[in-house]
Amino acid sequence: MSASLIDHSALDQDLTDLRSAAHWYVGFSGGVDSSALLHLLTLWRRANPGAPALSAIHINHGMQSMADEWQVHCEWVCKMLQVPLLTRRVAVDPGGQGGEAAAREARYAVFEEQLQAGEVLFLGHHLDDQVETFFLRLLRGAGVHGLAAIPRQRKLGEGQLVRPLLSLSREQLQGYTSGHGLTCIEDPSNTDTAMDRNFLRAELMPLLASRWPGYRRTVARASEHMAGTASALNDLLPAPDTVYSALGDPGVGVAALVGKSAAAQLRSWLQVRGLPSPDQSALEEFLRQLRESTDDSSPRLRCSAYTLQRYRGVVYLLPQPGEGSLPSFELSPGGVQDIPGVGRVSLQPAEEVGLSLAVDERLTLAWRSGGERCAPVGRGGSTSLKKLLQEMDIPPWWRDRVPLLYLDDELLSVGDLCLCQSVRFQSSAQDGRPLWRLHWERSS
Repeated sequence: MSASLIDHSALDQDLTDLRSAAHWYVGFSGGVDSSALLHLLTLWRRANPGAPALSAIHINHGMQSMADEWQVHCEWVCKMLQVPLLTRRVAVDPGGQGGEAAAREARYAVFEEQLQAGEVLFLGHHLDDQVETFFLRLLRGAGVHGLAAIPRQRKLGEGQLVRPLLSLSREQLQGYTSGHGLTCIEDPSNTDTAMDRNFLRAELMPLLASRWPGYRRTVARASEHMAGTASALNDLLPAPDTVYSALGDPGVGVAALVGKSAAAQLRSWLQVRGLPSPDQSALEEFLRQLRESTDDSSPRLRCSAYTLQRYRGVVYLLPQPGEGSLPSFELSPGGVQDIPGVGRVSLQPAEEVGLSLAVDERLTLAWRSGGERCAPVGRGGSTSLKKLLQEMDIPPWWRDRVPLLYLDDELLSVGDLCLCQSVRFQSSAQDGRPLWRLHWERSS
């Protein structure tokens, strides 16, 4: 197919079945791929009345000196196309995984947070991305699941992620944007051949094309065969059951991750949750640590899109962490706080035992710093908060993120997990004033 033949009908196969979605989003960086996708989606919606509303999401990673100018460019394009744009600025911490992987992790965390049930996010991955991913995973020793490369559709958060351009080449998309006079951003890091993907793109792929011009379609077909084989394996070896921590983190029992099928079992469990498989070498090392380490150790597998950690005989999927330290908040009756890495915390009317507050009294939401004590209601004597959280089987990654409710210096509530004995708690309202309890919707 030549670039001149691409039009919005190229998306029919993917979009027709998604017309009942609650909302459509498109990840929009301003580059060629996402610019073509946004323009195609806009034309498709005009040609198909009744299609869901469309919004764009631009992630400002702040990793390039031109990042703010790129955001302005995306705002201008969306204004011209009359598409609402959501902009999000993220902090990228390369850590031990590198800048590219950390940026992807931060980006997908925003996407997952944005998507609600019944909503769809479109991304502009194309045929060349698929081929590059196949070779990168092949060179890292990936198995069947890894060589299935980029799925056309998968779960993401409460919604779905769809990639409608996977059958189109980069050249075709460049031809489309040129033909429609679209101005696109060119990230200078794309020419840095120190990055594996850029090296493949600049050095290896042109060489392959000179000998096998149709290699992209052939490799994509091989990847589809791998995806079919992976699906058949999943049918033969169903994913292990999901168990949940005291705060709702999903996990899989370590007992299910033993023997020769351990890697396949974990991959299958991750796939059910819409998560990509980890690199083979990292997965093998993690499974080795599970086998050989003591029960009280906490092996961890960190991937670009998620982190797994063992705790008390279960490998849990950790919630996305917030950025930086957690500040204290003032919380008034009826007030709500959305806290990254913690969830939504609010003070709501109590149906039974609750806090009695004067009109001008305000509570403080704070975090564990050490030395806190609580005398749980219905239990004699006080105990350290550290010991209390351990007794309640709260995983270690949550213990510094459990919201603590104070009135002045008195600890009243440990999240919504435990009330501390206080004269402030009453079983019935006095003088017509309502009683209040802390409500916590966890980010897990």
